[in-house]
Amino acid sequence: MSHQTDAEFELAQLLVESLNLEEVQAADIDPEAPLFNDGLGLDSIDALELSLAIGKRYGFQLRSDNEDNRRIFASLRALSEHVQANKTV
Repeated sequence: MSHQTDAEFELAQLLVESLNLEEVQAADIDPEAPLFNDGLGLDSIDALELSLAIGKRYGFQLRSDNEDNRRIFASLRALSEHVQANKTV
């Protein structure tokens, strides 16, 4: 398992809290593992809730029609890099 950066850990905490993943510890999320399907097992509803939480926390909107969403949501690391590049707060 890869080591989480501080930004990835902060985002992992937001993910666990906003999706009520009681059986998952933020520090245990592999930053390079898939967030959907085989990895963390998230679904499209989780993606919507996570997008809203990211918007509130980081001050920018993840759009559902963004053609890059598959890449952006590929892993905690990819999502964290996108957040760091686009956050306004």
